[in-house]
Amino acid sequence: MSAVLDFISTYAIPLVVLLIPLYALFVRKVPAYSTFTDGAKEGFETGVMIIPYLVAMLCAIGMFRASGAMDWLVDLLNPVTSLIGLPAEVLPMGIMRSLSGSGAQGLCADLLTQYGTQSQIGRIASVAFGSTETTFYVLAVYFGAVGITNSRQSAIAGVLGDLFSLIMAAVIVNIMWY
Repeated sequence: MSAVLDFISTYAIPLVVLLIPLYALFVRKVPAYSTFTDGAKEGFETGVMIIPYLVAMLCAIGMFRASGAMDWLVDLLNPVTSLIGLPAEVLPMGIMRSLSGSGAQGLCADLLTQYGTQSQIGRIASVAFGSTETTFYVLAVYFGAVGITNSRQSAIAGVLGDLFSLIMAAVIVNIMWY
């Protein structure tokens, strides 16, 4: 069984990459190369279109952190988060995750370096990082790029999902490794 799994894990992706263009070319009779280049062109145009929204979002995140608002928010929420076993050290990463994936990744890496991967803080930060979404990034960049201006329901659903994921990360990790 181990040999079969090794074979599959070694050749699965290369086979898929090879079989999809062959299927498109010979079975569906689709001009695979020109279709691919058309898609790449559209992807590039989309990338150029989202740059202004991306710059605006990154600027807002920088101002939020530099102003001290992040520290103020963490201090304000710390009494509540400590009730569910969410350490105050993880909260900035949880907040940043809704804003920026790379910013949250940097904060998570700092927590793992400072406290260790086997610490409760490291475990909670890792689970929270993997189970939350960059809600405001998606709203600002992707919704802005396609012209969606009424994103109130999406913002509420995204923030509630992020909040629930952060809470459950703390609860589950505290149950499993306490």
